[in-house]
Amino acid sequence: MTIRALHVASELYPLLKTGGLADVAGALPSALIERGADVRVLLPGFPAVLAGLRDLQPVAQLGSRFGAPDVTLERGTLPTNGLAVYVIRAASLYDRPGNPYLNDEHVPYGDNAQRFALLGWIAAQLAQQLDPTWSPQIVHAHDWHAGLAPAYLKAAEREHGRAPARSVFTIHNLAYQGIFPAHQFSLLGLPHDFFNMHGVEFYGQLSFLKAGLYYTDRITTVSPTYAREIQTLAHGGGLDALLRHRAHDLSGILNGVDYTVWNPAADQLLATHYSASRLAGKLACKEALQKRFGLAQKSDALLFGVVSRLTEQKGLDLLLGAVPEIVKRGGQLVVFGTGDPALENGLKMVAQAHPESVAVELGFDETLAHTIIAGSDVVAVPSRFEPCGLTQLYALAYGSLPLVHCVGGLADTVADASLENLADDFATGFVFDRFDPKGLAGAIRRAFALYARRTEWKATQRRAMRQDFGWGASAERYLALYRELL
Repeated sequence: MTIRALHVASELYPLLKTGGLADVAGALPSALIERGADVRVLLPGFPAVLAGLRDLQPVAQLGSRFGAPDVTLERGTLPTNGLAVYVIRAASLYDRPGNPYLNDEHVPYGDNAQRFALLGWIAAQLAQQLDPTWSPQIVHAHDWHAGLAPAYLKAAEREHGRAPARSVFTIHNLAYQGIFPAHQFSLLGLPHDFFNMHGVEFYGQLSFLKAGLYYTDRITTVSPTYAREIQTLAHGGGLDALLRHRAHDLSGILNGVDYTVWNPAADQLLATHYSASRLAGKLACKEALQKRFGLAQKSDALLFGVVSRLTEQKGLDLLLGAVPEIVKRGGQLVVFGTGDPALENGLKMVAQAHPESVAVELGFDETLAHTIIAGSDVVAVPSRFEPCGLTQLYALAYGSLPLVHCVGGLADTVADASLENLADDFATGFVFDRFDPKGLAGAIRRAFALYARRTEWKATQRRAMRQDFGWGASAERYLALYRELL
């Protein structure tokens, strides 16, 4: 039996990307299709999405919905792999330049509740033959933007006496909860008793994430360790009791890497290629990186790279405090990303003080991200919490040893270069347990110590590059979950 599944998300690589969610939405459907599933994706009609799809055809006219005068559903294909993508055309809700969630002042749009309620509602409509030629048996919703899809499915089940489809809800980051004022509940068209502690109500407000967690059939998150952490007070974001209550429906399935995009032997965005057996090209990538950022051209300086949102979640305030130590030991640091203005300014000041050793660039650019991952000796991901983390997985593939805090997916994917792990051929990076300056400093010292032992460093690089975090195993686990539900 071929399983028909609809993935519902707000972004999809390569059309639109603000974070790891887009990489997952871009790669997981293809991995499921390779294993025999019939998978399509539903996206809001943001300008970049409409511009990037091919062969758009109308599927349904929906008239006025959620404050948008003329909503239409269309279907197109993703040119890179032929994936079938449904897109919601509602110009008054989605046709805005720049960030899909925030205005120019970095403030969330005032109508985000309507914008993303429409996404969830159409997902539930597709499960009820909105497209006469195809309907899903599984609606797989990703993060808060798609959180109302399971709620609309539950409302349809109540109305018709049977569920139009089964649902899976994946938490990519529990910190983003889609919280809106209670009075906006009336805009959603859900049964009035859904606004309830046992429902979408969250401390007197309305939470799209809680709606997903409460009404879905199964919950997944993006690493086994994070699945345990979110059931605790410290990491549960106010939802730990609900997650503990649903523990038997919750599983952690590690995100994968799309090695067609992230492979140093064939990466289209790199000037020089290299592999685990031919590491010479990595030095050329390092030289190119130093040149690009105006750092001293020292091939023996230990170069730390950061490609990240510049936020406290990502632990960059902790890293900022460790920069003097890196510089004092003769190391270099390249930071690329955008985020909290205070962190941006702090990092820029350090770069101005040490122009030969530290460089900071604000922005996001896929090519530069690849250049930094390939050219760094160490890629730092010192996150306070990290559901899965993809950066450390990319770093492993590129032989750029990850330096990570022992949380979430970071704990599940990187093995510390302790003496015993090195002796057992197990080490792939540098892991610190305690989120404090001392913990981070210890990991940085281990990186310098291993770098001084060139033979062991190269052996660790090769071991890192041989790790397989492809989507295969994860896709099999999602398929097994779908089969259980059906």
